[in-house]
Amino acid sequence: MPTIKITYSDPSYQPNAEALAGKLGLPLVDITDSGLKTSQNALAGYYLEYAIDGLCLKSAVRNEHGPIRCDFTSGASSHRRKYGGGNGQAIAKAVGISGKFAPQVLDLTAGMGGDGFVLATLGCQILLLERNSIVHSLLDDGLRRASLAGQADTELAAITSRISLLNTDAGSYLQALPAEPCADIIYLDPMFPERKKSAKVKKEMQAFHGIVGADEDASELLQLALARARYRVVVKRSSSAGYLADTTPSYSLEGKSTRFDVFALQKLPG
Repeated sequence: MPTIKITYSDPSYQPNAEALAGKLGLPLVDITDSGLKTSQNALAGYYLEYAIDGLCLKSAVRNEHGPIRCDFTSGASSHRRKYGGGNGQAIAKAVGISGKFAPQVLDLTAGMGGDGFVLATLGCQILLLERNSIVHSLLDDGLRRASLAGQADTELAAITSRISLLNTDAGSYLQALPAEPCADIIYLDPMFPERKKSAKVKKEMQAFHGIVGADEDASELLQLALARARYRVVVKRSSSAGYLADTTPSYSLEGKSTRFDVFALQKLPG
C-alpha cells in the first residue's frame, strides 16, 4: 500500500487531523505552513485531507484524479435515493426487499458504503464491516456528515439511523459468532485486482484498488456467510466474472456490467 499521510486545508481542521493521525498511526503534515506548500516531497504518494467538504483521499500527483470522499447528501447518492427505482432495483430484488419485508443486512465488504446506503434507503437495517482503516475513515466521515445533514432532513435522518459501521475484519467477525444465523441477508462485494488497465476504469477506482488491494479471502468469506445467513447470501460480481469460489448460486440477476448471485437458504417471509 502506498504511503499515506494526514493533513488539513485550514487550521480549524487540525484537531480532526491530529486525532485521525493518532488513531491510524500515520504521519501528520501541516500543508497550511507556507514553507511546505511548495515542497514537492511534503505529500508524496496519497494523503487524507480534512477540508470544508469533509475527509477526502487525494493524490500528490497533480491532475491524477480528483478527491475521493463519501458523499451521501448530494450527487449520485441523492439522485438515486430520490429517483433510483425503489424496490424495483436489481439490488433490492437480490436482497429480497418487498413491501412486506425489509431485511436485516450484514455487509461484509462495505467499501465506500454505496450499496449499503441504497439498502438503508429502502428500509433495511444494515451493519457495514470495513477492515481497511483508510476506507473506514472515509466512510465513517461520510456517514457522520450525512447524520448532521439529517438534522434538517427527516428522511435522511431515518436512513442514517438504520446504518451501523464497524472497522473490523469480516472473517474474524463471523468466526467469533456462533455457527447460526446472525443476519437475514449477508451481502458480499469483494474487491478483486484489475486484470488490465482500461480507459473505462476511472482513475479514482485505480487508486482505490492500489490502496485497498484484493480481498484474497473472498472464497472463505462466502463459506462463512452461507453458514450464518438466515435467508440469503448475495454476492455482487462483475457481469463477466465467474462464480465466487466456483460455487453455483441458486440464481443470478444480470445487469449490463454487474451481476448479483443469490444463494437462497430458505423462503423469505411475507
